[in-house]
Amino acid sequence: MNLITTTELRTKMPEVIATLLAGGSVDIVHRSQIVGAITPKVPQTKTISARELQKKIDALDLPPITDREIDRRYRAAMMKKHGQGLS
Repeated sequence: MNLITTTELRTKMPEVIATLLAGGSVDIVHRSQIVGAITPKVPQTKTISARELQKKIDALDLPPITDREIDRRYRAAMMKKHGQGLS
């Protein structure tokens, strides 16, 4: 949906919203002239400092994982993905 008339805007709002959620934009036509555009809002990203990130990680209170456990999980995932032919 690239062009939409002002009349269609009232009746086809679900399609307009779906287009915006997909990242597309819609041009509005009024009396055979493009009078504007509706574009999706760009989400703002929030930055976090390393200290705040470390506090959040510590708050999870996860048990430490050993290198042996990491290797065991990796091998299990590879066997599941690729099968027994993997050496």
